[in-house]
Amino acid sequence: MGTQVTEKKSQRIRETFQPVWWAWNTHVHTIVPSQFGKVEKPDVRRLEIDTPDGDFLEIDICEGEPEKPVVALFHGLEGSSERYYIRNLMKVLKEKGIGSAALNFRGCGSRLNRQPRFYHSGETDDYRFFFDWLKQRYPDNAMYAVGYSLGGNALVKYLGEEGFKSQVERAVAVSPPYDLKAGSINLHHGFNRVYEINFLKTLVEKLENKRREFPDLPSFNGDSVYEFDDQVTAPIHGFEDADDYYHQSASMHFFEEVKTDLLIIHSKVDPLCPIQYAPLKEMKSNPYITTCFTEEGGHVGFLSDPPGWTFRVISEWLEDGE
Repeated sequence: MGTQVTEKKSQRIRETFQPVWWAWNTHVHTIVPSQFGKVEKPDVRRLEIDTPDGDFLEIDICEGEPEKPVVALFHGLEGSSERYYIRNLMKVLKEKGIGSAALNFRGCGSRLNRQPRFYHSGETDDYRFFFDWLKQRYPDNAMYAVGYSLGGNALVKYLGEEGFKSQVERAVAVSPPYDLKAGSINLHHGFNRVYEINFLKTLVEKLENKRREFPDLPSFNGDSVYEFDDQVTAPIHGFEDADDYYHQSASMHFFEEVKTDLLIIHSKVDPLCPIQYAPLKEMKSNPYITTCFTEEGGHVGFLSDPPGWTFRVISEWLEDGE
């Protein structure tokens, strides 16, 4: 099947998404690359930087050529810089001489972070701190950014909050959620419960480990991501409840204010972040946003023939900004 593209400012996607013949539904596209896909690991160096609030962030650096851009990379819910989509993209960028820096959200790296707080879908202060750090490290390089799923949501939010002041000159969001509440509720139904159970397993493990050091942290007694966000994520991070957290953090509210060239890659049959929640009117009216919506594919995963479609599209689109 072909790819529907909304072109802006003469930007276009040169390669149409062609799914492999045996990927018969969206869950195959989602699960197979994650669990069984080949991972190309480039040479990276892990750095740990201290944050202003007494915590730390773990960052994997893959150096590029001095005159090329540096790309900040952000993973999804309960992911890390080790995820296949981060590592493979780093490899492809490296082959083009482009450096990259993958951020591990708090608690998602080699060990738990120091502070009671974790990370969440609307956390952009750590993004700002990370971008400031990158700009100090690479003062003469253009800065680009790519976010996947939750990481894409926060990236869009950052770009909307900053507008013309954004330190990012070009960006990509892959399979971002748009309406966080609707997406969370969607996780609790049908086959999506498989994903939800896996998310909750590691979220609860981290919470219980952190409660040993901070016994005043809220406990969790539910069976859904919505309940976890209501009982844990919201109170820890200063929100009234899950609905308040979702409303303040959802990327759907920030597309209109984006003033950075931004590519959105999303499958029309994404099982975790349904595209029907996308603010299509705001996307279409914003000249800085280019959309690439595929007829097939999964959440973050796009099994293509030949392999590696997303990584080629992202790297080529970022190169167009040089």
